[in-house]
Amino acid sequence: MSTLERSLQVLDETAVQSNQGLLRSKESVRYLQQQQSLEHRQMTSSMFGDSMLDSVQDVGIYRTAESDRGGPLSGSQLSLVAGSTVSYTNGNIRECTKQLYEEFLQVVQRYKNASDVFEAMDELVKSLDETLMQINNTAKQLLSAGRERHLHAEEMWLNAERDTWSLMLCLYRDRMITQKQDSELDDLPLVNSEQTIISHLYVGNANLREYQMIVDWLEQMALHQSQAELNHYMSRTVAWENTLHQLLEVGQTAFGSGRPLVKSLDPDAPVREKRSLHDLDMEDQMQLAKQVFLDIRQGRLKEAQIKCENYGQAWKAALLEGWRLHHDPNYVGGNDFHTRQSIDGNPRRDLWKKFAWQMAESRMLDPYTKATIGALCGHLDSMVDVLSEHSWNDMLWAYVKIQIDIRVESEIRSHCIKSYLPMPDRYWNGKKSLEQIFDALEAHKNVRICMAAKDVDKVIQKYIMLDDIPELMRIVDGWLEGTDVVLIPQMLRFLTHFVMFLRQIGKTFQEDIGDRVVKRYVEYLITLGMPHMVAFYTAALPPNMQLLLYSRFLETISDSLQRKQALEDAYNFGMDVPTITVYTVERCRMMESESDESAPSASGKLTEWDEQKICSLEWLTFYPEQRGELLWQTNSLIRYFLARRSIEAARKAFAVIPADTMELIFAHYGSKDDIPCREEVSIREYLCYQTYLAAIQGYNDWSHVFYNGKPKQPPAVQITNFTERVTSEHREEAYRKELRNWEARIADVTTLTRDLLYNVLLFPEAGWLVDTDTMKPIPEDDEDFQNRAVQIENLRKLCIPEIVLLLHQLHTLTDRHSENLLLADVLSSESRKLYSVFPKHKLAETLIKIAESSLTLMNNRKDPFVGDSAKK
Repeated sequence: MSTLERSLQVLDETAVQSNQGLLRSKESVRYLQQQQSLEHRQMTSSMFGDSMLDSVQDVGIYRTAESDRGGPLSGSQLSLVAGSTVSYTNGNIRECTKQLYEEFLQVVQRYKNASDVFEAMDELVKSLDETLMQINNTAKQLLSAGRERHLHAEEMWLNAERDTWSLMLCLYRDRMITQKQDSELDDLPLVNSEQTIISHLYVGNANLREYQMIVDWLEQMALHQSQAELNHYMSRTVAWENTLHQLLEVGQTAFGSGRPLVKSLDPDAPVREKRSLHDLDMEDQMQLAKQVFLDIRQGRLKEAQIKCENYGQAWKAALLEGWRLHHDPNYVGGNDFHTRQSIDGNPRRDLWKKFAWQMAESRMLDPYTKATIGALCGHLDSMVDVLSEHSWNDMLWAYVKIQIDIRVESEIRSHCIKSYLPMPDRYWNGKKSLEQIFDALEAHKNVRICMAAKDVDKVIQKYIMLDDIPELMRIVDGWLEGTDVVLIPQMLRFLTHFVMFLRQIGKTFQEDIGDRVVKRYVEYLITLGMPHMVAFYTAALPPNMQLLLYSRFLETISDSLQRKQALEDAYNFGMDVPTITVYTVERCRMMESESDESAPSASGKLTEWDEQKICSLEWLTFYPEQRGELLWQTNSLIRYFLARRSIEAARKAFAVIPADTMELIFAHYGSKDDIPCREEVSIREYLCYQTYLAAIQGYNDWSHVFYNGKPKQPPAVQITNFTERVTSEHREEAYRKELRNWEARIADVTTLTRDLLYNVLLFPEAGWLVDTDTMKPIPEDDEDFQNRAVQIENLRKLCIPEIVLLLHQLHTLTDRHSENLLLADVLSSESRKLYSVFPKHKLAETLIKIAESSLTLMNNRKDPFVGDSAKK
């Protein structure tokens, strides 16, 4: 016994102990089973063996429901269920599939009209085909020699998606074109041609046409997934040659059969004589039966007949002809009665079908032969016996094929003038609707088929076949909100384009669910950083979702060129760019860090949130017509920073405004009289902040010169000789010269700084941060205007006393006490009423400081009331 056989035996013995052990053994032994001989692997895989579980049709790994063991599947178990191997990684697949996002975008942009929808679907199928081919080539290059390649989860989904698009293509082309073109047909009178009856039926019965399309689609899928054909028994002209040789050469064969052989070689001999064929012929007969059924499953009847003929079993090829519909063109009027035309089909099809039904129920035939006959005569149980342990697609094919057979047979017997042999009641009782078929699959006794019916691709295909899009969208909504299904990015891409396809053809469904699907896809594209794609798919959403989603995307972009491109993309796809940019800036401006508890300071370091707020203002600088909004938002942010006493942040926010902003605003509105109230007050407020920040910067510059620029007096040294005296005098002279220069500089800087500070206190018209009376209406119920009024009033109470104190300090430190007395006159002036912004205690402190300056003047024998400056 080989090592492999011993291992399998141990696993089988372990599997018998418990149900859990059985489950484990099935998963563990799968890889060992795949390493058996090439011939056995071809036999089992191509004949719907366990490898069908690993095929593209089973994407059950996307279910996160618990497994039969009572717990969630682990990563390794998921790989076993998916049939994946370690030969190549999902990273290789993602590199190949990344191009699909851009390719699908190009297709939907190229085919925008409803009339182009089927060309678009053709292109999508081609894109998926090319990607799968690329994945396959990549996998083969990375796969070690002698290893059999299995499909990864993402590759499995791409196969399923391609098949789903193909299904939609054929069904919706019929629903949108053929069904609309079909006019109401007259009832067909009794005729003699079965082909004519069924042709009329297919033209007038849309449901039957769809059934046939589903069968054709399932057969095409099976053909696409088929393994390498078995050719070792091909090109033979004599059937059962080993049996024939042993019968002719009695006792002369090297390898005889241990069982009694048939005495005749007619097709019915094994059944009639109840004797077997030679063992080698029995094996070949079983292989042929499996391959013929596989060809029938793949819709390749002609190829199945060729195999039978090449194997010397022409009677089996003829047996597969008996189902064909009868048509005698000699009965058609207008034909030349002197020439006889060939008859199509089987004139005694009813007799063939009756005996075919009996063959399908016979216990003397092998299962695959019965399944082949059953597929042609409408016998479901014979096909189920072979297919029940395999895939959801196979079972659906069997059920739908039976329904076509029953409906065709019923129509023929209703409209044909011939009499037919009756079919068993079980035949007619097998009639089901498509809904009943899917219910049967969901309740199937085979757990694999039952669970596969819940897979994402199977659910989508089910409701496409049923044309029940509202129910499908309800289920999709559950996938979006729940955790039972993991929607990978490729699934989101498909669902998004499925929604866009439904909208393109005008199909009615829940638009809000479709919007949520597209939104989820856009959220994924945002993580990839694809501006062009984000803009296109966001534009497919309602305006309110566009605003929220694209604003969130804009927050992730910091580069100026990328920002400009993102806005251009949004504009090209028809989005409301001004509203989106304003919302983005306001959203950033309202963001606060919950963990940031540090107290702000005037020279304080800018936080990350401060930088984001300032950086967001750039969104309003790209379009000239938004400069007014830029001023409004910048002023709001400066008010926020000044209230926190973050002068540096306010200065950086102010610097965002381009120098040509005023010119562009005036050019946009034409004249000053046409400027709206909002822009007018924003311009004045902007000039107020410009004056204030210039004053603060001037005072900072003065402080630097005053405290850091004053030369230091050279230290006193003991002079002992003439040289040291000369050196000391030279240092003293240099110091006095630097001191005079510094005093002259201080005088100039002090005067300049004083004027800058007075510019705030003596701001033109009504004063600093006071709106002038305007003839333009101010919206009374505008919350922004109301908040602004409160904020600027608080800023006046905060900043004006600060400017007064800075002026007093400036005058005091430079011995300009007389100018402090003029400061008192400015405060008490009724034209601006600056005293009204002072709290009582702060006003009292300010007046005490001014009184100290008056006392200092009196001590210096100067006018203590008006000062020398008042006399000039």
